[in-house]
Amino acid sequence: MPSGPANSNRVAIVGASSLRGKELKLILEERNFPADEIILLDASVMAGTLMEAGGEPTFIRELEEDSFNKVRFAFFAGIPADTERNWQAAQAAGATVIDLTGVLAANGKATSWIPSLSVLLPPKPGSGANGSAHKIAYASPASPVLISCTLAAGLATLSPRTIAATLFPPVSERDQAGIDELETQTANLLSFRPIEQTIFDAQVAFNLLSKYGDESKPSLESARAAIARDVVLYLAGRAPVPAVQLIQTPVFYGYAFSAYAEFAVSPPLEQLAATFRNLGVRIAGPEDPAPTNVSVAGESEIHLAPIQADPNVAAGVWLWGVADNLRLATTNAMRIAEELLAKAAA
Repeated sequence: MPSGPANSNRVAIVGASSLRGKELKLILEERNFPADEIILLDASVMAGTLMEAGGEPTFIRELEEDSFNKVRFAFFAGIPADTERNWQAAQAAGATVIDLTGVLAANGKATSWIPSLSVLLPPKPGSGANGSAHKIAYASPASPVLISCTLAAGLATLSPRTIAATLFPPVSERDQAGIDELETQTANLLSFRPIEQTIFDAQVAFNLLSKYGDESKPSLESARAAIARDVVLYLAGRAPVPAVQLIQTPVFYGYAFSAYAEFAVSPPLEQLAATFRNLGVRIAGPEDPAPTNVSVAGESEIHLAPIQADPNVAAGVWLWGVADNLRLATTNAMRIAEELLAKAAA
C-alpha cells in the first residue's frame, strides 16, 4: 500500500459535512483508530464550520492543493465530483485513498473491498492509475452493495438456483437533503399544506415508490442499475448474482431488505445461519424480535431475522434483514484502513 511519511497517521475526511463524513468521524473515534490528527475537508461553502474531532474543537477546512500533506489515509465520503477532482492529489501526496462515493470503482480506478467477506471472496488485486502495484486506491461499497454481496456470498455455499433481493432504501441515502424533504413533506401533509418535492420529485411521506418523479436526479432506476453493476463487479463470477429490486420507503435511516433463494433441495437452515454468522452477520434467535430500522440504529453489522422456509416451495427460503445504512458503509471503510495498518505492521 502507499504509505504516508514516516511516523505519520494523519487521516483526512473529504466531505466531512455529509452524513457519511460525520458518521466516519464517529467511527474513527469509537474504534480508537490510531490517528495523529483528523483533518475535516469539504467544499468552500462548508469551510469554517465548527465541529469536533478526537475530543477537540476543529473547523472544516476548504479543499486545497496541499490539503493532503502528510496524510496517510484519505477517505472520500462526500459527493462523487469531489472524489474525481481530488483523489489523485491525495494519492500523489502519499495517502492511501479509500472511496465511499462509488465513482472510483465504477471507473475501474479502485479496488473494491469488503473485509468481512474476504474468507469467501478475497479482494481482487488492483493497481493505481499509473499501473504501479504500490499505489492502490480502495473503494468501500455502498450499503445496498454490501448487503447484496453478503447475501450472495452466504447463500453461494449451498449453490442456490436463484437469488432475488428487494431493497428498501431510507431517504438518508440522499444525504441531509433527503431527510429534510421527508421531514417537510410529513409536516406539510399533516397540516394540509403543499409538499416540497425538490429531491424526489414525488411524495415520499406515507408512501412507497418504485419510481421517482421525472425531475429527480439520480432516478430510482439509475440507482438500482448502479447497485446491480457494483454487485456484479464485486462478485466477479465467484458467487451467484442476485436479482435486485429497489423500493423507496418513507423512513429516515436503516436499510431494510427481503431476499428469496431457491435451491435444488431443501437447505439446512441452521447451516445457512452459521455461514452468515461467520461473515459477521447477526441473526436473531427464534424467540427474539425481528430486526427493524429502529432496533439496528447504531449497529455496525447486518442483522437478519431467523431464516424461514417458504410454505409453498419446498426448497425456497426467505431472509429478512436490516442494517444501519450509514454505520454499515463507514465501518466497512474503517475496516479497510485497519486491515492495511495491520498488514503494514506485520
